[in-house]
Amino acid sequence: MFDDWFSSGPQSDDRWRVYEKARGRSYVEALKGFSAEHTFNYDLGHIRSADIGVLALPAGKSAHLELGYMLGRGQIGFVLFDKEPARWDFMYKLTHGVFFNLTELLCEIQKLTMLPSSPTRRSA
Repeated sequence: MFDDWFSSGPQSDDRWRVYEKARGRSYVEALKGFSAEHTFNYDLGHIRSADIGVLALPAGKSAHLELGYMLGRGQIGFVLFDKEPARWDFMYKLTHGVFFNLTELLCEIQKLTMLPSSPTRRSA
């Protein structure tokens, strides 16, 4: 479980924007800056090292990109909805499963991690 990203707080992206705008930088320029590069590499390293990803909805654009990246790399990924979405989307079929119940999702993850040939099982 990785949740260290939360330590920077829910307004970290907004504060980064305010800081960069105060320096006179555009969004494109700010993306090339040290802070963006550092934070991006920090997040990407953890995404790459994850065994399983869960997109817990509601979530923003970054979370969707992160799960899509994981799936594109062949990593396992699920979606956990908080409620049935108003707008249905076919593309969630790219995931390994869609859930509306945390207990059911955890049972599915447990099944995957208990398989002897599972790529997600770690040696002790």
